[in-house]
Amino acid sequence: MSMQPKAIRVLLAALAALLLSIALPAQELETPQAPDTRRGDVVDSVHGVDIADPYRWLEDQWSPETRAWIEAQNEYTASLLGDLPWREALAARFAEMMRIDHVGVPTVRGDRYFLTKRAADQDLPIIYMREGLDGEDQVLIDPHTMSADHSVSVGMREVSRDGSLLIYGVREGGEDEVTLRILDVETRTDLPDRMPKGRYGSISLLPDNSGFYFSRREPEGVRIFFHAIGSDPADNPMIFGEGVTPEKFVGCDLSDDGRWLLLDISIGWARDQLYLKDLASDGPVVTLVDDVDAPFYGEIVGGTLFLETSWEAPNGRVLAIDPADPARENWREIIAEREDSVIRSMEFAGGRLFISYMRNVQSEVVSFDREGNRLSEISVDTIGSVSNIIGEWDCNEAFFTFSSFHIPTTIYRYDVESGEREVWHRLEAPIESDRFEVRQAWYESADGTRVPMFLVHRRDIELDGDNPTFLTGYGGFNASLRPYFSPAAAVWVESGGIYAVANMRGGGEFGEDWHHAGWRENKQNVFDDFIAAAEWLIANGYTNPDRLAIRGGSNGGLLVSACLTQRPELYRAVVCTYPLLDMVRYHMFLVGSTWVSEYGSADDPEQFRYIHAYSPYHNVERGTEYPAVLFITGDGDTRVDPLHARKMTALLQWATGSERPVMLRYDTRAGHSGGLPVTRQIEEAALSYSFLFWQLGVDPER
Repeated sequence: MSMQPKAIRVLLAALAALLLSIALPAQELETPQAPDTRRGDVVDSVHGVDIADPYRWLEDQWSPETRAWIEAQNEYTASLLGDLPWREALAARFAEMMRIDHVGVPTVRGDRYFLTKRAADQDLPIIYMREGLDGEDQVLIDPHTMSADHSVSVGMREVSRDGSLLIYGVREGGEDEVTLRILDVETRTDLPDRMPKGRYGSISLLPDNSGFYFSRREPEGVRIFFHAIGSDPADNPMIFGEGVTPEKFVGCDLSDDGRWLLLDISIGWARDQLYLKDLASDGPVVTLVDDVDAPFYGEIVGGTLFLETSWEAPNGRVLAIDPADPARENWREIIAEREDSVIRSMEFAGGRLFISYMRNVQSEVVSFDREGNRLSEISVDTIGSVSNIIGEWDCNEAFFTFSSFHIPTTIYRYDVESGEREVWHRLEAPIESDRFEVRQAWYESADGTRVPMFLVHRRDIELDGDNPTFLTGYGGFNASLRPYFSPAAAVWVESGGIYAVANMRGGGEFGEDWHHAGWRENKQNVFDDFIAAAEWLIANGYTNPDRLAIRGGSNGGLLVSACLTQRPELYRAVVCTYPLLDMVRYHMFLVGSTWVSEYGSADDPEQFRYIHAYSPYHNVERGTEYPAVLFITGDGDTRVDPLHARKMTALLQWATGSERPVMLRYDTRAGHSGGLPVTRQIEEAALSYSFLFWQLGVDPER
């Protein structure tokens, strides 16, 4: 890693001095009074329990009263955070870390490479095409011209096998919904076909480019449609999904030869039903599996259907099936379950299967032939994460990435047959990796379960129990938090802080059993795991409650809010983004019904009992000394309704017995799916860190 210029070193020293200059505990600071919020008198009776909901009126996102309330909250937040003296220096450092050239992993079609790039002086990724490995990158789609404020972004969704058509999505702000457009790569013009704004999932182009299959969420649920190129999208016939209810996902995938259409109904994150249709004969839809309570991921390549599943193998295994004779008695196990590792993904390139394993939340990628014989391994020599292999079954060329907390992302071009790799692109972030220490610690949760946690800090800090510490986690939906590069984490660490990532139950770090141990009636285990992580950091001399901040988003926002209501004395500050907080009513809004398989539903009396017991919005107690809290959400979140953050902000402002502020940062364009231009990302990062520096006792004058 190259050394940093003198200017950067000076800035780092200044930031480090800010964090390390205070030896005393964080002081209480006087803050202005939060805006008054009207309390209503709504009371629901749920399974015989009376539940007050005084801020029900804030669920109406577009009422004049709610819009006025949002404006007042933003003004209050700006009055506290807008002029913090170290915000400018933070913004400058984030700009150095984020305003650098970014290049995405390419999609290869013959001799054409399709990729996204964002130059250091640009706000948004641009879609390019390169003719040949060493060819010049040609602009295909530049989103900068689509909106004056750069709030509209684009993303590649599918490229035809001959590289002549590109299907791309246009996203406004951070909405989940996109419009789909089809680019004729030869002429650089869009076809007349324009798919309406919606939530699109799977997209599979036919080999002859005559049309494509796709999934889209309709009011009645997700459905599979077929669009013939040149036809009116309004006339697209529905192919599959009739009667599938809204809480389920439906997807499709086309075999590499275009003969077979694999159809998938996902029931939450732990069960799939698979179906198969022979397009060559226009045969009926055949059921592969609909009676097994386990996840299945399938892909048909080289004439074989490969299934990765935890059925009868919680850590995962791979089965092979002849799609022309898919009877279950003919299924063959070709890659068995491993006791010490979990299968994270299955990919294909160069006639091989690439299985990405996790062993203690660290990466191992192994290639196998189609019969399951082990061939080679992609190894790394430090704690970090290898991404999925990106390639094609009939192409020897593939790509993968590697990164860690202290190592910026590097994309490698990989020769499948020889195993040789070369750097395709390295993120040249101005960071001195050798100054960082990265390690994994293990601690015991409340019930004795051992839980791992990654710890990152500068090598020269003293573990004296008074270090500003940033603890984060997720703990749900079978998602795994692996070591990855984050400019925000890097800035925190180089400034003298400790960055901690807890791998709680509910995630997929140790297979389906680990997932199940943190969902539905077991959700409290996740909060216990996170609380235990905080207690371990304090007990082992890393920090203390006045120097500990926690942050989480989405399901992680539920996590940190549950923990702030259950153990408010453990933390000085909380950043909670795009969260679920009213768990009694979450399933009634947007796509909340799709998460019932993970959380349960208050409509069920037994599930209501445990949901109500931890629901953050229902466990706030008047007079409790709560930490300082910054909620972040916005109108563009069309996944987790921003009503959660609005209601919880109002409730905590009314209830807290401390002088620490409860604030809401509400963006009318931002949302769950990102899409913010880099300029705005820098502003948001500086704002969040200014809040944390302030609350953890940083004194910019010393």
